[in-house]
Amino acid sequence: MTTSVQPSTDGQGTANQAKRWSRRLIIASILAVLLAMIVSGTSENIHSQMLKLGHHWWPDYFVLRGERPDASCDPNPNIEQRLDQLEAEFAADNADFDLFESTFDRENARESLLGQVRVCQKKHADLATYEAGFTDSVALFSKLEHAFADIALFAINHQKTFLILLLFLSAIVATAQKEYIAFRGIRTLLDHRMSNLVQIATYLCLLISTYVYYQGSKASGTQVLDETAMIALMLGSLALIAICAYHLFNPGDLRTGGKVSHALLAVPIHSYMLGVAAFHFFVTEQHIAGVAIYFTQVFQIANLHLAVGLYVLAGMLMKETHLGARTFDVLRPWRLPPEFAAFVAILLLAYPTAYTGASGIIIIAAGAVVYQEMRRVGARRQLSLAVTALTGSGVVLRPCLLVVGVAILNKEVVTDDLYHWGFYVFALSMLVFAFFAAITRREPLVMAPIREALPASLAMLKALLPYIAIFAFAMTFYGLALNTYLDEFNAQIVLPVIITLIILWERLGSKTFHLRNDDNVVQAAPTIPGAFSRAVHNSGVQIGGLLLLQACSYCVGGIIERQGSAMGLPELFGTPMMAMIVLMLLMVLIGMVMDPFGALIMVTGTLAPIAYASGIDPIHFWLMALMSFELGYVTPPVALNHLLARQVVGDREVELAEEDEKDTQSFYYKHERYILPMLVQGTTLLLVAFGPFMFYGN
Repeated sequence: MTTSVQPSTDGQGTANQAKRWSRRLIIASILAVLLAMIVSGTSENIHSQMLKLGHHWWPDYFVLRGERPDASCDPNPNIEQRLDQLEAEFAADNADFDLFESTFDRENARESLLGQVRVCQKKHADLATYEAGFTDSVALFSKLEHAFADIALFAINHQKTFLILLLFLSAIVATAQKEYIAFRGIRTLLDHRMSNLVQIATYLCLLISTYVYYQGSKASGTQVLDETAMIALMLGSLALIAICAYHLFNPGDLRTGGKVSHALLAVPIHSYMLGVAAFHFFVTEQHIAGVAIYFTQVFQIANLHLAVGLYVLAGMLMKETHLGARTFDVLRPWRLPPEFAAFVAILLLAYPTAYTGASGIIIIAAGAVVYQEMRRVGARRQLSLAVTALTGSGVVLRPCLLVVGVAILNKEVVTDDLYHWGFYVFALSMLVFAFFAAITRREPLVMAPIREALPASLAMLKALLPYIAIFAFAMTFYGLALNTYLDEFNAQIVLPVIITLIILWERLGSKTFHLRNDDNVVQAAPTIPGAFSRAVHNSGVQIGGLLLLQACSYCVGGIIERQGSAMGLPELFGTPMMAMIVLMLLMVLIGMVMDPFGALIMVTGTLAPIAYASGIDPIHFWLMALMSFELGYVTPPVALNHLLARQVVGDREVELAEEDEKDTQSFYYKHERYILPMLVQGTTLLLVAFGPFMFYGN
C-alpha cells in the first residue's frame, strides 16, 4: 500500500511546487514591470537634473556631452572664387535648355555661402571648446547622464509593451486566483461552471477577433497596431482560456445546487462587456475585428493606464502599514457620532483618492480600514458600507489622473482650471453629505468633551509623527535633489517609494511594530519580504481586474460610439439647459456601465463636441461629466464602487448588513448603502449641472 500511495503523493507535491514557482515567476514579472516604470520615471527626473548640474559645473557642457565635433570644412573660403565656380556650373547646366530665360542670382548665392561659412566656423569653435574642456570627469559624468536618458527613452518608447505585459500578467494572476470584479462571489458548483464557461466563450471571441484583425492588417499592408502587441494579445487570450478551462474541470470543494440567476451574478463584469461587444460586432455588424480594434484602444494612452497600476501598487503597499489605523487612532478619543465619523473618513481619503486617480483604487487600498473604523465607532453596517463606497470622492481634486486625461484629450480645457473649480465641487459634495447624514441620523450628535478628548488625541498623534516625518523627508529630498513634487505628473512614481520607506521603518526602525489581532485593524505581514510579496501579489490581482475592466469598457464604448447616430442626438441643441439635461442623463448611464478612462475617450469624441456647440462652457461640461461618472459608480445595476467595497469587506458583512435591517419598516435604512451615496452624488450633480447657468446661460 505504501508503494501505491507514494507516487501519487510525490506527483501532487511536484504539481504544487510547480504552481508555487510559476506563481512566483509571474509575481516577479509584475514587480519587474512596475519597478521598471518607477525607475524610468525617476531616471527622467535625474537626467533633467544632471543636465542642469553639468551646465553649472561646465558652462559648455552641452558641447562637451556629445561626440567630438566634425570640423573638416574650410572656415575661411574664398567667397568670390566660389561664386565664380557656381556661376560657371549654372551656365553649363542650362546651356542646352533655352526654353526659359534664367540668370544666376549671385547675391542669393553669396548669402547662402556666408551662412555655410558661419555654420563651419561654429563647428570649429565647438571643436576648440571640446578639446580644451573635455576631461575624464566630463566623460564619466556624460556617460552616466546618457545612461539615465537612455533608460527614460527606452521606457517612453516601450510604454505599450509594458502595458501589455502588465495587463495580461496581472489578468493571469487574477484569473488563477478567481478574484473577479463580479456582482457576487462563487458559492456553488453552478456558479463556478457558469463563470468559467462565460469567460472561456468571451476570451475565445477576443482571440478570434484579434486573429482576424491581425490577418486583415497584414493583408492590407497597414499596421494599425504593432505585430508584437497583436501576438501578445492572442497569447494572453489563450492563457486566460487555458486557466478557465483548468478551473472548469477542477472545481474544488463547492456545494451543489444553486440558481441560474445567482450563477449569472458570479460572472465577471468584464466578461459581460466582452460578450455584449462580441455579439454586436459578430452578429449585428458582422465586423469580426471590431472587438479587438476597440479592446486595443486601451494601449493608445498607455501612460495613464500604467499610472493606474503604480497607484494600485502604492495602495497595496499602504495596506501593509499601520498608517491608516494610526490616522483613525487620533480621531478615536473624540467618540465621534457615526455620521460625523463618516464625514471625517470621506474628507481624510479625498486627497488619497485624487492621488490614486480613481475611486476604485482607494476603496481597494483603504476600504477595509474605513469600514472597520466606522464599525468601531458604532456605525450601523449599512452606513459603513455606504461610506466605504463613497471614500473615492476626490476625483475632481488635484492631481487626479482623470482630470489630466480630460486636459490631454480636450484642448478647450486645462488642468489648473479644472482643479480650481473641482475643489469647490468637492466642498459642495461634502456639504451635501453633511446635510443628508444629519437628517438621516438615528442617534444624537454627541461628542466627547474637549478636555477629555484633546489630551488623548494628542497622545495618539505622537505615533503618527514618524509617518509625517518620513513623508516630509522624502518629499523634501525629491524636491531639492530631483525637482520632483507630489503632483499629477510624478505622484505615481513618488508614492510607492515613500510608502516603501514606511514599510522599512515599521519593521526595521521601530521596535513597536506588531500584528494587532483585534477585529478593527487590517493585519500586515511582519517581515519585509512578506510585506512586499503580499503587496505585489495583491497588486497583480487588483490590476488584472481593473485593467481588464478598462479594456473591455472600450469595447462597450465602441458600440455606443458607432451607434451614436442611432441615439437621435442633434449636433446642436436649442439651449444649453436642454443640452445639459440630455447629456447629463447619458453621462450617468455611461458611468454605470463603463470604466472612467474608456468613458472619457468615448465622451471626448462624441458628446463633448455637442456640448460645446450648444453653448455649454467646456469646464462646466467636464465637471458635470466627472460628477456624472461618480454617480454612475454608486448606482445599480453595476455600482462598481459597491462591488469593490463588497470585495474588500467580504460577502459576510454585506449579508449581515441586510440581516440587521431585516425587521425595520424603513425602506431607506434597509437600502442605505445604496441610497445615501446616490442622494449625495445625485444632489451634487444637479447643483453642478444647473447652478452655473444662473451666471452664463439659460
